[in-house]
Amino acid sequence: MKSEIVLPEEFEPPSSGPAVPRLEAVGHNLAPAVHLRRVPDASSKRLFHVPRFPENPRTRAFRLRFFPDVAPQEWNDWRWQIQHRYRDIEDLEPVVDLIKEERATQIRGAQLPLAITPYYASLLDPHDPSQGIRRSVVPLRAECVRSPGEAEDPLGEESDSPVKGLVHRYPDRVLFLVTDFCSTYCRYCTRSRMVGHRDGSGLPQSQWEEAIRYIEKTKTVRDVLISGGDPLTLPDEKIAWLLKRLRRIRHVEFLRIGTKVPAVLPQRVTPELVRMLKRFHPLWMSIHFTHPAELTSETACACERLANAGIPLGSQTVLLKGINDRVETMKALFQGLLRLRVRPYYLYQCDPILGSSHFRTPVEKGLEIIAGLRGHTTGYAVPTYVIDAPGGGGKIPLLPETVVGWENGDLVLKNYQSRLFRYPGGAGDPPAEHASL
Repeated sequence: MKSEIVLPEEFEPPSSGPAVPRLEAVGHNLAPAVHLRRVPDASSKRLFHVPRFPENPRTRAFRLRFFPDVAPQEWNDWRWQIQHRYRDIEDLEPVVDLIKEERATQIRGAQLPLAITPYYASLLDPHDPSQGIRRSVVPLRAECVRSPGEAEDPLGEESDSPVKGLVHRYPDRVLFLVTDFCSTYCRYCTRSRMVGHRDGSGLPQSQWEEAIRYIEKTKTVRDVLISGGDPLTLPDEKIAWLLKRLRRIRHVEFLRIGTKVPAVLPQRVTPELVRMLKRFHPLWMSIHFTHPAELTSETACACERLANAGIPLGSQTVLLKGINDRVETMKALFQGLLRLRVRPYYLYQCDPILGSSHFRTPVEKGLEIIAGLRGHTTGYAVPTYVIDAPGGGGKIPLLPETVVGWENGDLVLKNYQSRLFRYPGGAGDPPAEHASL
């Protein structure tokens, strides 16, 4: 039987430190997302089972072609992935057949830099420039086109920021921006004005401390969403320090982390990271997913590790023209996420950042997608469709029309098949201004 290179669980995938010795063993596939390997214990000659981080066939073929000298354990080191990101459009030449709009020199005027992990680059279709995930990370000349209504900070986050790096818009919760670094930059990023201009070391400690002091003195804050940038690109010890400091604040009941790491850098979700996060429950995680092509065996393994650690997982998806604006695409994404124990949470209308007109769909398209999901799949697979209102209005839900009106004291409703049904009114129904259709 063919032998394979494996690593003990605590080093697989590694989070830091020196390379570990190679161990050879026989393979046993016991589950789709987790492969167990029998590894010899040199001291006792016994065999024991350890999980092995998976590698989907497309990614394996990419690694062998473009990184033939990189061993699996090095490829699965998240720090290696960050160090070897594609940072220039020319770097992508061997990987994808660039078209004129991607190759255009005008792209250097775009607000957001280019960065794609080797792992995520392995998922790109080299021959199809219209592929959804390729369009989401490879810049186009259209980013340099400014359209009416667009702004650097369309959501007005800066005006709701009492201290630098903290947004306090809703009464009982704050958005804590702890880094301006991501491993991979989405071309439609809401915070393209502020991310991508540092080396990943995080924001100054003094800025964190000032934000924490504000949270400590603001007793109405019970919920802290840690975001950025991507907070999971920080080292374990910095994440642990931050969570520990927030956990000390008695009126903070609820911690959340917003991240795209499981989709673009799943190797970051190490056993060490998960063990550390478990110490700070109740802790929730919102994961940014764009397209069903992101639901690989690696991503499944990362989500499994997080879910098994008792961390509730929700997804946030941005509606994007030509990328995921079809009912079939969204259904495949949301149903696939449920299989990974990720609950679809929000579907966002694309924010009007500078150079985003080629990404934004009509609002009617989002309503059409929600109507195509409701009743046609489980309610767990139907997120809330929202517009984050420009100017700081917050998230406003959008729903297909279901309330038709009142007739003879009954409320007339329309279901997912556009059939009409009546619900009997009670005392005080209907209001006078809605007495009839």
